Amino acid sequence: MNLLISLYIFILGLIFGSFFNVVGLRVPMKQSIVNPPSQCPHCGTRLKARDLIPVVSWLLSRAKCRHCSTAVSPVYPLGELATGLLFLWMYLTFGITWETLIGLLLISMTVIITVSDLKYMLIPNRILLAFAPLFIILRCIFPIESIWQHLWGALIGGGFLLLVAIVTKGGMGMGDVKLFMLLGWIIGFPNLIPAFILACLAGTIVGGGLLLFRIVQRKQPIPFGPFLALGTLLAFAYGSDWIDFYLSILK
Repeated sequence: MNLLISLYIFILGLIFGSFFNVVGLRVPMKQSIVNPPSQCPHCGTRLKARDLIPVVSWLLSRAKCRHCSTAVSPVYPLGELATGLLFLWMYLTFGITWETLIGLLLISMTVIITVSDLKYMLIPNRILLAFAPLFIILRCIFPIESIWQHLWGALIGGGFLLLVAIVTKGGMGMGDVKLFMLLGWIIGFPNLIPAFILACLAGTIVGGGLLLFRIVQRKQPIPFGPFLALGTLLAFAYGSDWIDFYLSILK
């Protein structure tokens, strides 16, 4: 039974991952997520059902459009596969619980924001506003320990990045500030601390690698939203364990 549920969750993640790609690409441009239907961005041909099977269609078409033979970016199947694996990971971590539901919503929001931030360097308010009421209600009903933990997470997360944005005079975008405020509400304090440390560490490693291989220039801005998302997801799943382990060393 657990294997069947795991397979179902994984496939569900693949399907939603395909949809999240569309949302992340269209919403920042203020386009409808349903009209026009999915089509080849090069030749404009409307895609049929067999062209929209997550990952499988990309593999069977050999990464090309069936109609014009234009190469299809691997970003699409990678986004679908990543979402499927993240959905599966969240289920295997928390089982059939309310925390899994919150985790799946967190994955959904962060995948959409990652697509948008990587493509446009933008974290749309509409995405945050769409998810915020769900997270507020769920955390009020199912707090990690106390509702104050989440309030402090939101205040410290948003307040700290706002201070960074002011001090650096635009080095941190307001989209990141609002995102981390919401993420702070979701994971609470002190889980916010490892989330931010991991985000900075990942950003430093990836940014250093991009500079080393001259993929980006020295002063070229790099979106920080995906790193905040990564750090938060890891802290959501393991933050409490890491903090307990660290405190046990200090004793």
